Amino acid sequence: MFETAEIGNKIDKETFAKEAPLVREGLLAAQREMLNAKVPVIILIGGNEGAGKGELVNLINEWMDARGIQTHAMWSPSDEEKEHPRFWRFWRILPPKGKIGIFFGSWYTEPIIDRVYRKIQNDEFTCELERIREFEKMLVDEGALIFKFWLHLSKKAQKERLMELQSDPLTAWKVTKLDWKYFKKYDRFRKISEQAVKETSTGESPWHIIEAVDKRYRHLTVTKLMLQGMRDRLKMAKETQAAPLTRPSLSKPRKLNVISQLDLTKSIAQKAFETSLLKYQGKLNVLSRKLHQEHESMALVFEGNDAAGKGGSIRRTIQGMDARLYEIIQIAAPTEEERAQPYLWRFWRQLPRLGKVTIFDRSWYGRVLVERIEGFCRESDWKRAYNEINEFEDQLTEFGIILLKFWLSISKEEQMRRFKERETIPYKQYKITEEDWRNREKWDAYEAAVCDLVEQTSTKTSPWILVEANDKKYARIKILKTICDRLEKEKHS
Repeated sequence: MFETAEIGNKIDKETFAKEAPLVREGLLAAQREMLNAKVPVIILIGGNEGAGKGELVNLINEWMDARGIQTHAMWSPSDEEKEHPRFWRFWRILPPKGKIGIFFGSWYTEPIIDRVYRKIQNDEFTCELERIREFEKMLVDEGALIFKFWLHLSKKAQKERLMELQSDPLTAWKVTKLDWKYFKKYDRFRKISEQAVKETSTGESPWHIIEAVDKRYRHLTVTKLMLQGMRDRLKMAKETQAAPLTRPSLSKPRKLNVISQLDLTKSIAQKAFETSLLKYQGKLNVLSRKLHQEHESMALVFEGNDAAGKGGSIRRTIQGMDARLYEIIQIAAPTEEERAQPYLWRFWRQLPRLGKVTIFDRSWYGRVLVERIEGFCRESDWKRAYNEINEFEDQLTEFGIILLKFWLSISKEEQMRRFKERETIPYKQYKITEEDWRNREKWDAYEAAVCDLVEQTSTKTSPWILVEANDKKYARIKILKTICDRLEKEKHS
């Protein structure tokens, strides 16, 4: 693959001087149109050391409106980044709609270097590449335009380039010991990098291999590809104009499903509840402190019917924890900032640091529940969300985050009783809204969506815990006991 970039292409000064202003003008115009079309642009700059990656990044910032560009030099992960799954550092700096993000080094860098130095085996490397493909596909499905440029130098050309830079006092600073260290492994870097490029060059996000010996050829080729790519994307946007959201068809639940099989008559006596509550809150206090001491993290997800008791269960849970160790994230309708990013962006940002617990009062499952039922997203969006959510949770659990997902289920009759109670008791009236009554009218559709959710996203590493919640006391004890049991299991595993 890289052989095609070793032909020796060059562009003379006159040609560059003639074409560069036209390309620059076109890029500025396209950038403005992309902003109006609210299309995020992601540019990955990779390649050999000494291939001019930094010069290219500077040129792009110079030729375009730098106010709409965010440039990220992805060095070694910071201490904070090491406390989160690997992709966290990239999710948090994705460009919003209409903006451009340049990644000088990217999600490819660490896996390639680790494979070159045999820190990971080929099967692990292949898994990383598959994860990258899924990540980039998700970005494209969310509307992003991705450019991936690999600046290539032959071994001879790279050595000459590094020596040339090092010999000039004005540019010697550009060459480091690390550059020469990597050069010594040129052949292995080439082999591994070529594998990465081959396995991740897809129709929606292809790699462009650029011969980097001649600066003018390198710069003009990359910027022309960017200009053409943006023009093609804008043309496609005009031709396919986003179809209006259609009213969703509300599916009815199957007669036999996991929700209908729950025994909602389960209950616990008051005295037994009080004894169990003190027992498990005390246990949780000890275990959560142990979690902190051992620099482990946990995420608790609370979902369920309206009025199923999520808030009360969360309150009983945190009563057994040190307030310094947890954070509660209440998920509501996305803000303007959140709507300008891929759907999972706002949840990646809230992941717990090592030693901490994050509690989600509703979560990323909104896409396959309320957004699906209410028609807030397209059918294609919520259908692909199952796979994206599973991939997201896999990354959490692989990193070591203890993930527990609770679905609190109540009967339709019990929900009505609680709704009426909330309307009559002054200090509970804030809990009942018109939206709750509207959602109740779609009970069957929500139940069908919940069944799909459980079937599609209950995995071996992050299964759903279905909680019979007609009796609030029973639900609270089951949740506390489940958390404690899981923490004890982790401690002894």
